[in-house]
Amino acid sequence: MAEVFEIHPQNPQPRLVREVADLIEGGGIVAYPTDSSYAFGWAMGNKAAQERIRRLKHLDKHHHFTLLCQGLSELSTYARVDNQAYRLLKALTPGPYTFILPATRLVPNRLQHAKRKSIGIRVPNHKIALAILTAMPEPLMSTTLQLPGQEQPMNDPWEIQAQLDHELVAIVDGGSCPRAETSVIDLTGSVPVVTREGLGDTSHLPSA
Repeated sequence: MAEVFEIHPQNPQPRLVREVADLIEGGGIVAYPTDSSYAFGWAMGNKAAQERIRRLKHLDKHHHFTLLCQGLSELSTYARVDNQAYRLLKALTPGPYTFILPATRLVPNRLQHAKRKSIGIRVPNHKIALAILTAMPEPLMSTTLQLPGQEQPMNDPWEIQAQLDHELVAIVDGGSCPRAETSVIDLTGSVPVVTREGLGDTSHLPSA
């Protein structure tokens, strides 16, 4: 049964944030708010949690999971970033964007795209999400909290509890947030390409 943590969206309580981080580090999956929607979160090294999420969301091996990072310095530890990509990342982070980038050797193979050896990475613009990341020793693995058959991501903590109580160790109630996915920008080629239109403005970039 999931424990519900009511955390202030503007001034996250450090003690509660620490408790959530401890549950993640202990092997649990949590639901938490971001600047786009609620998301599933689990520890980077937790293979069992990754497989549970894959089954829960009916994801195939080509799905890009996302590494949530505190900022660009941490992001560049796990992804190879050239000068052009860095300029775009600096302009759009933090924010509701996910960037597909070549993974470095620090990213386990099971977290990378099976063929392209890339990883989805983002820096959220949400104080609760950033507080959890600050309390963690490494980035948080994440994916949108949207189940098969749902047209939009979930954004109500009590709705999440009603549907996923036995799949989660914790639900972070930070109030409602948008029912939208991030915009996804592929930076693995010579030019940025938008592969998913989402909450982040991509009108200035080419689409796939």
